[in-house]
Amino acid sequence: MIDGFPVTGKKATRNGFGDGLFEVGQQNDRVVALCADLVGSLKIQSFIDAYPERFFQIGVAEANMMGIAAGLATAGKIPFTGTFANFSTGRVYDQIRQSIAYSHKNVKICASHAGLTLGEDGATHQILEDIGLMKMLPGMTVINPCDYNQTKAATIAIADHYGPVYLRFGRPGWPIFMPEDQPFEIGKGILMKPGSDVTILATGHLVYKAMEAVEILESEGISCELINIHTIKPLDEELILESVSKTGCCVTAEEHQRLGGLGGSVATLLGMKKPAPMEVVAVNDTFGESGPPVDLMDKYGIGTEDVAKAARAAVNRK
Repeated sequence: MIDGFPVTGKKATRNGFGDGLFEVGQQNDRVVALCADLVGSLKIQSFIDAYPERFFQIGVAEANMMGIAAGLATAGKIPFTGTFANFSTGRVYDQIRQSIAYSHKNVKICASHAGLTLGEDGATHQILEDIGLMKMLPGMTVINPCDYNQTKAATIAIADHYGPVYLRFGRPGWPIFMPEDQPFEIGKGILMKPGSDVTILATGHLVYKAMEAVEILESEGISCELINIHTIKPLDEELILESVSKTGCCVTAEEHQRLGGLGGSVATLLGMKKPAPMEVVAVNDTFGESGPPVDLMDKYGIGTEDVAKAARAAVNRK
């Protein structure tokens, strides 16, 4: 779709996590996995089959899982916890804050089925506040990769990073467009396409939606600079400021609440260092509902045309 980033298939980002965990398990025998009764959903059976002695099935006891993970980290292990994003954050926030973040434990909190694209499971499971919850914790790294390849690369990369990490990924089959050999560097955004009229900063599933929007906008004569912000904390401030200094305006796009996510981080950065017109594509202070993932994205204002509309608005405000 964008030069250098052809779509090569479709696979869920959660599959990237499962395959990445298996690979990093081969590389480092300190890596252990914990799951809250969702092995199939997290796609980690290959790790379990290869390393049964390094897997702990905790059951439906997510708070206990975080405490056990903290203990394993204290003993020198590198624990990867796995459950749905709603249960990885909202249900266990106190345990993460007190047992993991406060003492900077080397725990990797791996969260599947995030956002509206969870789809038919509905609002109770479609957490849209998790990025905000996690990024506010001191010392917590927050990563939201965009496709199968990037999720696999991120899973491998966080094993070598010391400290707590929140890794967010999703349920649906999603286009694969990042190169398989693309290096994953925590805290460094990826320039997908240079442009001169508007900066589009997208994360997670919204990177692909932004790619579709760029095609529309370019056909209208609007030159877009598209940046894949896979790490929300630490934010790649240098790349963002350099781009907005050139284009004079920006759009953020995310599968998250408008308050507390990528948009809030970018707004704070620009407000402090480079004030510029900015539009935010995100869910606007509402819960989701049951339905097909792409239909929900369109209904709740985070679809392809929503990104394009926001870009036009940002350009018109310059």
